[in-house]
Amino acid sequence: MIRSIRMNRRTLLAGSAALGTVTLGLSEGAAQAASRAVSRAPNIIYIIADDLGVYDLGCYGQTRIRTPHIDRMAAQGMKFTQAYGGAPICSPSRCALMTGRHMGHASIRDNFALAGGVVGYKGKEQIRRANLFDKEPTVASVLKEQGYVTGLVGKWHLDGYDPDAIPTRHGFDEFHGWLTQTEKTQGYFPEKWYDGTTLQDVAGNAGGGRAVYETDIVTDQSCDFIRRHRQKPFFLTVAYNAPHSPHITPAEGDYAGEPWGAREKAYAAMIEFLDAGVGSILQTLEASGLDNDTIVFVSSDHGPRSEPTAEQTEVVTFFNSHGPLRGYKRELYEGGIRVPLIARWPSRIAAGTTNGTPVYHPDLLPTVLGLAGRSVPVVTDGRDLTPVLLGQGELPERLLYWETYEPSFWQAARLGRWKIVRPVGSSRLELYDLTADPGEKRDVATRYPEIVRELSGRLVSEHRPSREYPIAL
Repeated sequence: MIRSIRMNRRTLLAGSAALGTVTLGLSEGAAQAASRAVSRAPNIIYIIADDLGVYDLGCYGQTRIRTPHIDRMAAQGMKFTQAYGGAPICSPSRCALMTGRHMGHASIRDNFALAGGVVGYKGKEQIRRANLFDKEPTVASVLKEQGYVTGLVGKWHLDGYDPDAIPTRHGFDEFHGWLTQTEKTQGYFPEKWYDGTTLQDVAGNAGGGRAVYETDIVTDQSCDFIRRHRQKPFFLTVAYNAPHSPHITPAEGDYAGEPWGAREKAYAAMIEFLDAGVGSILQTLEASGLDNDTIVFVSSDHGPRSEPTAEQTEVVTFFNSHGPLRGYKRELYEGGIRVPLIARWPSRIAAGTTNGTPVYHPDLLPTVLGLAGRSVPVVTDGRDLTPVLLGQGELPERLLYWETYEPSFWQAARLGRWKIVRPVGSSRLELYDLTADPGEKRDVATRYPEIVRELSGRLVSEHRPSREYPIAL
């Protein structure tokens, strides 16, 4: 049975080189250098929020929502200004994060499958979902083979309706959280919660009770994992559901007196609860003597949500959650796929660093291997960011690729300053110069036909049809 063990939440709120797919293997020299760089393989914590906009955080310019703990992380580490999710929606973006494969190669490319997959129900609606393939490698499975203890707390969203596609079958020693296929584990006051494959009652939440908040559960169990595994290198994914709609919070805290609407107050409080959770995790690392042995990332799965109601659009507009960027969640314009990304490792990453390298979710898998100093052949569309993080070099220019299927198929790719977009349901191609026009307001395709020809060819070559997404170009 799960019970809340949090300290008073209001106190916390007040206080606080080649392009395309490669097979990765560190060179002997690189592996030796990485081994010399650290006295032990570092612990790795990846904290991922849901629907959090880049500009929802104070360190990226937010002025109405207070995020002191994440802002402190940025001041003590590296802040990326051109980071991207793997997709503009939840499941595929997390698939890219866990498997290192971009959307042209991934097993899950949308929240729903066009074919194949497993049929199930969302409420009373019958839908088809894809899931991770059996024995498909993940960040967790690769690190587990290298001696890491691996854990996931919170949202998985890669199971669809397949009872076998669960975290403990994809490299996680421990799973504490919720699954797509089990509705009673979902929501901000869940009635049930998984401990591995066992469903537990959440004390006080049955029958509509609101005793224990999901954000607090994730924080508590993440801190517990850290304390229990302090003696051995670990990889921990902390997957918060906040601030995904519906915007629900147990308390508005200091925002109660603001002259805002109820939705705006709830959204701000949700993010501040999330920020307080990050603060608790950092505090636990420090208390456990693990600060200098642990690299912590904070990011989001994609851009801020704008649908399905006008009220939700008004919330993210009120907070300017997507800043100067065009688009929202579900779109392949910058506002739909750009995410915050902060990395903190006090003993290795220079404090107060800002980096403009274009990076994205498929980079996590090769990066954790680089950080751990491991030479492991694995197929990935990402690149090892270790030299960037440690100030030892930059990445060569490479292609970033996305596709999505809502409301129908469309694509985007970035190479250096150029971004090409094949809009939804269209054969027309748009080209944007992100250096001069980060808000994608001026389509320059007719001015640079040679760039369009080059990148349009990559849209074709990077897409591989699959059983679940049988679209041929």
